[in-house]
Formats: sequence, C-alpha cells, structure tokens
Amino acid sequence: MDTPRGVAFLLSQLGAHGARRFAERLRPLDLEPKHVGLLRMIAAADGPSQQELGERMGVIPSRMVSFVDDLQERGLVERRRNPKDRRAYALHLTEKGGKALRQAMVTSVEHDEEICAPLSQDERDVLARLLERLSGAHGLLPGVHPGYRHLK
Repeated sequence: MDTPRGVAFLLSQLGAHGARRFAERLRPLDLEPKHVGLLRMIAAADGPSQQELGERMGVIPSRMVSFVDDLQERGLVERRRNPKDRRAYALHLTEKGGKALRQAMVTSVEHDEEICAPLSQDERDVLARLLERLSGAHGLLPGVHPGYRHLK
C-alpha cells in the first residue's frame, strides 16, 4: 500500500507535529500556545476590550472571559477601565506578561527554525507564500489560529 501523499494529509500531519512540539517547547515557560496567541494579540492592539479580541479570534464571550481570567490569575494580563467606554475594560500586558511574550517569541523563532531546517530560505519563502494563499482562499484570518473557536 502506498503512503498517503495528499497535500491536505501532509499539512495535517505536519500541523499536528508542529503544534505538539511547540507546546512542548513552551512548557518550561508555563505557557500554552493559546496563551501566546492571546498575549501577542493584546500587545499588538494596545488596550483592546475582551469583546473586540473575542470577535477577532472567533471565541465566544463566555470562553473569552475564562481565557482572560486565566491570564490575569497568572499575572500576565490586567484589566483596566477603558477611558473611551467606562462600561468596558481594556486589556494590557503586565510587565510579567511582556517578558513571557518576549520569551515565547524567541521560542517561536527557534521552533520555526527546527521545523523548516531542511528547507533553504528561498524554499521557506515560497512555502510561506503558498500557505498564505491557501489560508486566504479558505477564509482563515491572518495571525489567528482557527483552534481558538474551540477553546475550553
């Protein structure tokens, strides 16, 4: 019997491997991939509300509340009154959260290097462009992992 060589299978196989390896690499930082994604989005948005982030990430409000609660309990995020809307809270990284994000981004670069080690830089560039094109064609949001919709 031939080994499956379909592109979708290969993407799934590599995706599962990459996700597992990234989670292993984050464990010493006491972080999970979902934490890194949210910390990155909070840092990039400069004080977004939970509702804004939840909508952007496709996370239902009740899950988003518990997700942010977890990060707040870890001392990585703080809620501050939103100066534009006193009924809402703006999310900000704490000093500890900023440090954790910086460490996670170093880990992310190391992870990318490990996964792509067999490829030249030109091959990496071509692969990234092709994957971006496929992601866009399937309606995936740039920088947002579709797994956020299923967070617990």
